[in-house]
Amino acid sequence: MQTGTDLDHDALRRAVLEATLGHVPFDGWTQASLNAGARDAGLPDGSALLAFPNGPVEAIAFWAADADRAMLAALESMDAGKLRVRERVAAAIRLRLEAVAPHREALRRALGLLALPHNAPRAAELTWRTVDAIWWAAGDTATDFNFYSKRALLVGVYGSTLLRFLDDRSEGAAETWAFLDRRIADVMRVPKILGNLREKLGKLPNPFDLMKSSPFRRG
Repeated sequence: MQTGTDLDHDALRRAVLEATLGHVPFDGWTQASLNAGARDAGLPDGSALLAFPNGPVEAIAFWAADADRAMLAALESMDAGKLRVRERVAAAIRLRLEAVAPHREALRRALGLLALPHNAPRAAELTWRTVDAIWWAAGDTATDFNFYSKRALLVGVYGSTLLRFLDDRSEGAAETWAFLDRRIADVMRVPKILGNLREKLGKLPNPFDLMKSSPFRRG
């Protein structure tokens, strides 16, 4: 039998997580599921607690980080640099969902647990990490207001596509990918609209200059 001390910490956590995913559809994200996963992985008692001392939410966070890494590796292997930005973003979201596709019910249960009020900060953190990774992988280097606006927009796209994906029973999730393409098209129009608006606003006269020349201004 392999012991927890035979593995580095990430390898231990990955072993427990992979075995736990099969229990989650039946028992949810619970300490009992983590303990059962550790036993299935041939690890001694206490290994689940050693791997995830903060319990199931920590296991979900590790799963999310692993899925982000798988997405980035897959995107790099497909030479995404030749794609347009919107195509890279769409490809990244698709790869991210495909990384967890074998465990849709575990994903559904994870979203349910993260939706609880006391887990909201962790849920927001995990979503932000994913969309941030997607934008960087798409080649975004913005450091100004656009850095935040792009990610805020993508949170909505990613979240709605994720929910669509969970219930999609179409061949090859075709309905989800069509939905994703439409949402990406909508989001890519927003920066252009904002840019045009800023340009138009920049051509308007300065209101303070108008006040100086106003016949109603005293002085």
